[in-house]
Amino acid sequence: MAKDLYEILGVSKNASDQEIKSAYRKLALKWHPDKHKGEKDAEQKFKEINGAYEILSDKKKRGQYDTFGATGGNAGFGGQGGRGGFSGFEGFDFSGFSGGGAGGFADIFETFFGGGGGFGAKGSRAAGKKTRSMRGNDIDTMIKISFKEAVFGTEKELEIIKLDVCDHCKGSGAETDSSIISCKICGGSGEVRSVRNTIFGQVATAHACENCGGEGRVPEKICSKCHGGTRVRVKERVKVRIPAGIDHGSTIRVSGKGEGGMHGGGKGDLYITLNVEPGGKFVRDGADIHSELEISLVKAVLGGEAEVETVHGMSRIKIPAGTESGKVFKMSGDGAPRLNGGGRGDHFVKIKIAIPKKLNKKTRELYVELAKEEGTEVDKGGWFK
Repeated sequence: MAKDLYEILGVSKNASDQEIKSAYRKLALKWHPDKHKGEKDAEQKFKEINGAYEILSDKKKRGQYDTFGATGGNAGFGGQGGRGGFSGFEGFDFSGFSGGGAGGFADIFETFFGGGGGFGAKGSRAAGKKTRSMRGNDIDTMIKISFKEAVFGTEKELEIIKLDVCDHCKGSGAETDSSIISCKICGGSGEVRSVRNTIFGQVATAHACENCGGEGRVPEKICSKCHGGTRVRVKERVKVRIPAGIDHGSTIRVSGKGEGGMHGGGKGDLYITLNVEPGGKFVRDGADIHSELEISLVKAVLGGEAEVETVHGMSRIKIPAGTESGKVFKMSGDGAPRLNGGGRGDHFVKIKIAIPKKLNKKTRELYVELAKEEGTEVDKGGWFK
């Protein structure tokens, strides 16, 4: 009996495209032949996983599989009764169609699907069969950068481990001194058929050939490096330019740096999510930057100038007389660059008035005199002890 493709990937029949993709990635990594060298069961498991994903990742093929339990040969026609497939034909007497043999099954198949199914004398799936190319998976990773690297931009180099086209067989799965030949088990059809006798007559069933995974073609001699998987695990160093003004949580896409495709399919992309370290005294809000500035009580009362540290260096601002704690001053253009152009953001500095904890004798006398002028009773404890 043919295996259920959803069971192979370990997902439900209602799984989303993303859930199917995620399940495939995990299983492909777990069962890749590189991790199980010489283990035939692992190689077969890997082929099953790829075959299941090839169908369930294609909306048209998945729909056909969900409806009929097959996709014209890539999935088994028999034993899919739970999916509403062709198992419902079992027990039907085909003897009225061309003598009741395999040719009769071909006739009824063509009656339902208009021919071209590849059964019996009406044709072969091997004729004109092409292996479906499959684009490589995207890769998601994360890197950490400093606050100022995010503000001003930088270049980073990272190492990724991924599946890429085998450089020994160039993705064919065959050893360099051999070629791709028709599968000897299915004769190049990609399907294995059987006819069995029942009390209702002869019943023909078909399922995807396990030897070639339904492709109809196999390497004459399996590649010694990828073991027929067409891809191998490699390390690659990638340089990435981080644009000025990027923010925490942003994602950069590097085209063509994902996993290599299969059967001539293109490469996936690399997606890098940025983890920006805190800026210490600086807090980012888009292109704007916020900080605090502590000034003395005297400067807050009388006014003056103060130096403010920005990401671009030191700058001076004017403090008006009578400035209250919590007052915010805007320094235009001293923020971070805007990611999509348009200059820079602003720097906002919040004033914090420092209250002295200790006073020398002269300063104490001045404050006492000021208190008398205001008519304020002075606490002789605290500062003035």
